[in-house]
Amino acid sequence: MKVEEIMKRAIAVEEIKLKEAAEIMSEKRVGSLIIMRGENIVGIITERDVLKNVGRLNEKISKIMSKDVITISPDSSLDDAAKTMTENEIKRLPVVEKGKLVGIITATDLIANSDALNENFFLED
Repeated sequence: MKVEEIMKRAIAVEEIKLKEAAEIMSEKRVGSLIIMRGENIVGIITERDVLKNVGRLNEKISKIMSKDVITISPDSSLDDAAKTMTENEIKRLPVVEKGKLVGIITATDLIANSDALNENFFLED
């Protein structure tokens, strides 16, 4: 099974304050936002980032977001997505095609589709 078969729509924003990010995440019922500068991904902010920085709600998200965002292509396998998440200790992977953000896949998505993962994946170190 391919990433494109289970990916969801990613919510992307430009530079905003952490409070605004939290409001958008709550309103849209998502656990992360992709931060863009033009067409380029410059960061990701998660609900955990919001909770860890609740005293900094008026700061710009660029001061809090994770930079050097790891991405995956829509034609990658779910096994590749799971391996990438495991190796990098992350729970969300923006999906990028030809340099453009097209979606996001999460660890929850992988668990929901675990029957499609190669059973050997769970036996690897």
